[in-house]
Amino acid sequence: MSTALSILKRIFGYQEFRGHQEEIINTLISGRDALVLMPTGGGKSLCYQIPALAREGVGVVISPLIALMQDQVQALQALGVSAAYLNSSLTSKQAYQVHKKLNSGQLDLLYVAPERLMMPEFITELKACKLALFAIDEAHCVSQWGHDFRPEYLKLDILNEHFANIPRIALTATADQITRDEIEKRLKLTNPQRFVAGFDRPNIQYRIVEKQAPKKSLLALLQNEFKDEAAIIYCMSRKSVDETASWLKSEGLTALPYHAGLSTEMRQKNQDYFINNDGVIIVATIAFGMGIDKPNVRLVAHLDLPKSVEAYYQETGRAGRDGLPALAWMAYGIQDVIIHRHMLSQSQASPEQKRIEQAKLEAMLGLCETSSCRRQTLLRYFSDSHPGTCNNCDTCLEPLETWDATVAAQKALSCVARTKQMFGAGHLVDILVGKVTDKIARFNHQRLSVFGVGQELSPPAWRSVYQQLIARGVLRVDMAAYGSLHLTAHSISVMKGQETVFLRHLRKAGKTSKKTRSLRPNKKLDNSNLLDSMKALRLKLSRELSVPPYVIFHDRTLLEIAEDPPKTLADLKNFYGVGEHKLAKFGQALFQVINSLSVK
Repeated sequence: MSTALSILKRIFGYQEFRGHQEEIINTLISGRDALVLMPTGGGKSLCYQIPALAREGVGVVISPLIALMQDQVQALQALGVSAAYLNSSLTSKQAYQVHKKLNSGQLDLLYVAPERLMMPEFITELKACKLALFAIDEAHCVSQWGHDFRPEYLKLDILNEHFANIPRIALTATADQITRDEIEKRLKLTNPQRFVAGFDRPNIQYRIVEKQAPKKSLLALLQNEFKDEAAIIYCMSRKSVDETASWLKSEGLTALPYHAGLSTEMRQKNQDYFINNDGVIIVATIAFGMGIDKPNVRLVAHLDLPKSVEAYYQETGRAGRDGLPALAWMAYGIQDVIIHRHMLSQSQASPEQKRIEQAKLEAMLGLCETSSCRRQTLLRYFSDSHPGTCNNCDTCLEPLETWDATVAAQKALSCVARTKQMFGAGHLVDILVGKVTDKIARFNHQRLSVFGVGQELSPPAWRSVYQQLIARGVLRVDMAAYGSLHLTAHSISVMKGQETVFLRHLRKAGKTSKKTRSLRPNKKLDNSNLLDSMKALRLKLSRELSVPPYVIFHDRTLLEIAEDPPKTLADLKNFYGVGEHKLAKFGQALFQVINSLSVK
């Protein structure tokens, strides 16, 4: 492994391997197949990039998105690695040059889409090349029961047919046990060694709140905790994306929309601006993010409930890829659940698929409703665990208070029964608090025995009661009847007083514990001027070379330098991510800035 460690230090600028990296790399170098489950930001790319450099020939990486290819190739080229990609974004002339390098053995790594790999002429071309390995990234896309199924991935077993002697590595950050088994089976990996590095992202703090003025709470986060930081905000609909982006702009923030309804040119323009500039907010549907390798996203926010824990984990995983503190924040409400269930009921999927997706939605809701450690709940879903409470989620830092809500639950259920199970939560809450609306007057519901019996709780608190009862299966939502609430067998036992119901208290909108208020380091940086100057140099260099700033140097690199500036130019190689190529290319300019501004 001395060769691999030398590559790690010399090219990538890292001093040691993390976790299972060394063992995975050794497995591939020796010619064996591997299945790797590693969290986003855990260093998956190195697991195939280093073996591709250590073995003779070119490493072929199968990647599902153009953005992912471009991002990784740019980063590798900045390290002095001969890397390229083949996709539809290239001109004929550019593609010809890539093929020429491939056929002459000049490439270390080549990124391609699965569709291109399937082309018979490309298979023939690869057969004439010396191949180091095949890496199948985002391998969970092969699972038909997964959250991100890609039909073209099912055909990747062609590699076993034509290149049985070339080692293959399948990598993913999101795969439960069933999906892992399916990946191995469908890709026909040959006796692969499995590596499960775990799902925990300890640098990400999780906060989940009920929807009470969610935009107001989000704005407070962006202005107070994440000013001038990169952020991604996910919304369920295109309309919500456009409205949220416009609203953030009106508040003086740099926010751009991203969804499938925009032109390809506009989506690309907004994505490029986000990647190449600091302090930009992308507001998006789930169409955005896969393959985005921007390491310094400090906040990922969800203004709506994701449809599964896998989707939530993957999307929040785009925060803090550099290992520095980041926040995953989400606001959710009963309407989110209703919308998801309606979409599922209207789906053309098979009954079995609907059952699986319904279970995934229930698990997502369970993560929101838990009063225990969110990290434990999240990891448990993936058959992983955490030793004790994490002390880096809202329920650990500020434990939720519960209350005996048996009587309140009985009132809520009685209201459903008295209105003949024909109405949604909003109308039922109005009845309980005694609010005379046009709808209540039209149905004479002010005459019901339950009218006004719930004035001890506020309307938001009653909505929380209904939300928690739905999450526990005490009530169900009938989408065929416009979201009306229906009693279940569980409802009857509660109404008869056969069980006690404990619910969590509703937190006030915008309330943030002092313990969770800031993710910034407590230590004040003495060399803030140096950090700003290095960032300015990085931006200048990135624009000259037409690459994102983080391709030049990561934030983590500049922070380490600002905290303990090097005494000589040669000392720069000891800092995170500074390899020989970067030292030779950017070291002199960076050291001039350091030398002129360092605190002596």
